This record gives sequence, structure tokens and C-alpha cells, in this order.
Amino acid sequence: MNDTPLLLVAIGVLAVGTFSMRFAGPALRSRFEVPERAQQLLAAAAIVLLTALVATSALTDGHGPAGIARPAGVLVGGVLAWRKAPFVLVVVAAAGTAAGLRLLGVP
Repeated sequence: MNDTPLLLVAIGVLAVGTFSMRFAGPALRSRFEVPERAQQLLAAAAIVLLTALVATSALTDGHGPAGIARPAGVLVGGVLAWRKAPFVLVVVAAAGTAAGLRLLGVP
């Protein structure tokens, strides 16, 4: 499949569609009112999706479990982030925890 004009047209169509969707939000916001309950559900859905992504990334490695070191590092990072520690400290502590456990032979 080496059809460059078709690829360029597809990129152009997707670019126009993306711009249209991004423009429609602010342009139509004054015409439609989203109920408060729907806004709360959308906010909760974003949190649930992010939590699912973190859990999937932390607990699995390919098609199998990730072992103990990675989830332990994520747990340490999550606790520090929850306690509002500086971001650099969160990342270094999480990576250090996982690396330290792996150095000790924990999978």
C-alpha cells in the first residue's frame, strides 16, 4: 500500500474533522446546557478510566503478571502523590522502590 495521495487526503480529512470537533465545543457551549449530574458522571468516568489505565500498566507485563516490584513502586508513588509530595520525589521514590526490589531479586 503505497498510495501517497490517498494517505494525504486521509490526513487532511482527519485534520479537518479534528479541528471541527475542537471548534464546536466552545462555539456550541452557550446553546446547550449539560445537566449537573452528567458533568459529575463525566468527571467520575475520567477518574475511573485513568485508574484502570494505571492498574493495567502496573499489574501486567505483556500477557502475564508484572511481578511484585512494579506494583510496589506504583503504590509508593501513589501514596506520595496522594500526600502531595513534589513530583520529582514521587517519580524518584517509585523508581527507586522498584529498582531496589529488583536488585534484591524480587520479580
